[in-house]
Amino acid sequence: MTPRGEAGRPHALPELLTVLSPLLAAESAAEAAAAGVEPGDLQQAVWLRLLERLDGPGVPERPADWLRRAVRAEARRARRTAVRELPYYEEPATEPGPEDGPEAGPERAALAAERHRALRAAVRRSPARCRRLLTAMLSPNDPTYREIAGKLGISQGSLGPMRSRCLGCLRRMLAAEVAAPEHQGKVR
Repeated sequence: MTPRGEAGRPHALPELLTVLSPLLAAESAAEAAAAGVEPGDLQQAVWLRLLERLDGPGVPERPADWLRRAVRAEARRARRTAVRELPYYEEPATEPGPEDGPEAGPERAALAAERHRALRAAVRRSPARCRRLLTAMLSPNDPTYREIAGKLGISQGSLGPMRSRCLGCLRRMLAAEVAAPEHQGKVR
């Protein structure tokens, strides 16, 4: 089966790829930032979609329009995936603090590790904007407000109010867990 263009002329696959490459690069660059992915990743996903399509129905009737729709569909998929997938964070090692003397044993270390796990779990369940902010604030690198604002793409002035709202949300989530830990997620 030979791929055919709009006018019924046979297309050589390399010619089609050469014609679509600049359009794909421009569309991917435009959509990547909003989707939170690299433009190259979007391009790769769209090329893969095109190759899969060539195995089935063949070359799209209007390749440029198909390519634009495919880039937008892949960008939407990337946004949905980013919200649903949570990165795996290693639990930070608990270092002995000034209150941990020679009497501090494995029990205290286990309790501290459990508090850290509970905090990280609550952060992962928080809304997406709060999750990003709180994760940045809990970073072991101890970033400044300027670094956090730059990483999140927000103004430094709005970081304080946003931090306050997110910490309030986190506080309510943790208070609900502490109030009734044995009934968490269970129906009586």
